[in-house]
Amino acid sequence: MIEVRNVWKEYGDQVVLERLNLTVKEGEFCSMVGASGCGKSTFLRLLLGQERVTRGEILLDGKPLPGEPDRHRGVVFQRYSVFDHLSVLRNVMLGLELPRAKFTGRLFGAQRHVARDEAVAMLERVGLGAALNKFPQQLSGGMQQRLAIAQALMMKPRVLLLDEPFGALDPGIRKDMHALLSDLWRESKLTIFMVTHDLKEGFTLGSRVLVFDKVRVDPQAPGAYGARITYNIPLDRSRASVSAVHIAEAAVRGAAPIELLSD
Repeated sequence: MIEVRNVWKEYGDQVVLERLNLTVKEGEFCSMVGASGCGKSTFLRLLLGQERVTRGEILLDGKPLPGEPDRHRGVVFQRYSVFDHLSVLRNVMLGLELPRAKFTGRLFGAQRHVARDEAVAMLERVGLGAALNKFPQQLSGGMQQRLAIAQALMMKPRVLLLDEPFGALDPGIRKDMHALLSDLWRESKLTIFMVTHDLKEGFTLGSRVLVFDKVRVDPQAPGAYGARITYNIPLDRSRASVSAVHIAEAAVRGAAPIELLSD
């Protein structure tokens, strides 16, 4: 579904990513881990279309990835990307109304009823059916993140991009969100890319773990080299191993990188 071919990302003289090559099938869940500042979120923005590659190409179904964000790619950030002045229900309905009513931003009559029913069904699915008329500031952090996920899924994207979506949540709520995301992934067959600093989270949720790290470092020119995908670990869910976690931990802590293409 997605092919990344020799992708580089540079900002002036600073190389952030270099020589990225990756093939991802539809329905895979790719957890992306690595040290802070190694380009994971930059890669996510490239997939979103928020930024463009410096060299190389990213293909979706064999065609160049659209240069701007579109309805096929949903995104959820660590900071809740919701509209504080809109109710929970309106936040989710907006994703249906804006594409269909570009000038007014609102639907009317039968179309509005249909959109409302779809939004209510989605909110019930993420556990917010009792909070339709509340505003985001009245919700807990976990509930706000459920709302952000409902917003993203409302457009029925093919690819869901998650940037540290649960980093600000306490452990108990985080565990509930893991269960919710796993259920939604299995039901919808979404292709998911998730940035996380939590290795356990990455291995628990992902069907593939991608470890980003800098292979080359020049102390005299710290921006001369970028990060690569140094480990590409497909997980067999029937025997997702503790040893695989240790491999990734070693990579993140700076052990010599290798490319691991199979279990």
